[in-house]
Amino acid sequence: MRRHRQSVFEAVMTFRSFDRLNPNFVMSKTSLASAGLTVLLILLACTPLIAQRRTSTNHSRYITIRSTELLSAVAERSNISPEELARANGLAVNARLRKGQRILLPPATLSSPEPSAPTGEIVGKRILYADGATLDVDDTWKQGDTIWYRTHGTSQSVTREVRKIENRYKEAAATDKTAPVTKTVEPKVLPVAAATWIYLVDGARLRVDEVREVADGAWYNRGKVTIFLDRERIARIEREQPDAPTSGSSDWKQHGWSSGNASIDHLVRQNATRFSVDPYLVFLVIEQESHFHPRVVSPKGAQGLMQLMPGTARRFGVASPFDPADNIRGGTQYLKQLLTMFNGRVDLALASYNAGEGRVLDYGNRVPPFKETRDYVKRISSRYRNHSIQDESRPVAPSPRRRK
Repeated sequence: MRRHRQSVFEAVMTFRSFDRLNPNFVMSKTSLASAGLTVLLILLACTPLIAQRRTSTNHSRYITIRSTELLSAVAERSNISPEELARANGLAVNARLRKGQRILLPPATLSSPEPSAPTGEIVGKRILYADGATLDVDDTWKQGDTIWYRTHGTSQSVTREVRKIENRYKEAAATDKTAPVTKTVEPKVLPVAAATWIYLVDGARLRVDEVREVADGAWYNRGKVTIFLDRERIARIEREQPDAPTSGSSDWKQHGWSSGNASIDHLVRQNATRFSVDPYLVFLVIEQESHFHPRVVSPKGAQGLMQLMPGTARRFGVASPFDPADNIRGGTQYLKQLLTMFNGRVDLALASYNAGEGRVLDYGNRVPPFKETRDYVKRISSRYRNHSIQDESRPVAPSPRRRK
């Protein structure tokens, strides 16, 4: 643009100089009109360039490269796509820029406003696969590196690559605003869920939310926890129908667990009440320690249902470790002492029951870094935390006072 202005200025000054140097020169009206028309045409030709320069200045800008770098790096730093920057400068995306080179930044593209986040009642999950397919399910969770989902009461693992998991919201029902809507509120009748029981070969029974059988065993869910049982431990799986009578005690329905031996169940609840310990926690410890076999002995010398070491049995006055009543009493009293020592921390009490309270104290009131102990704590505490059926009708007896 500066070049065009200079050309017009030089043409006018040349014409005036020529007029002063030649006083005898008389310009005709035709010559004067031709000169004026020439100047007008030059100005009209420069007008689009002026407008283009102003538009370019308003919407684009140049930057000077200070050091050698790739065009893609400049695009990332300027928050512009590499393809758009390369197209605006006629370069390749991976072109290497030299120091002092000027690069044109294209005008920023107006981004469309992001859609507002959905709100409302969450009714499930939607799995978005990497190949573009979607699947609507009731719930999803992750166990290790495997993603599981539940739909229509059945749990399955995801076998395809997942890109994203998002919530599904209840669609708002369209209402007719022209006429008033009268709603009749009716009491909701909740359906009674059918109970599913897993019978173990040692006689124990477990009530679960759902179960999925596979070739080498079965996966069962209790709350949000999914646990696998080997095929050799399972005797059978039964699903009760709502309001159907059961052959066993109605107490199973209330508490959701049973050892399969009414005498052992009674001893568990009796001693749990005596020492103010949750009977379900005692049940889980016995199941893990001995699988309800009263005369089992471990390679380390632990004995009976709750696998008491000889020193622990003597400490709590257990004279007959193979007697279920004596063994459960001593083991429950020991468990209560550990819970009191660690202020009700179930994980530390379980770690102490497995490895000894001295080891837990040595590691600063933390679960010792032994694989056996950590697996023991994880297996029992995960099931215990998600035990949703509570025994609220059971009176809690005060702890017995020591005689002075």
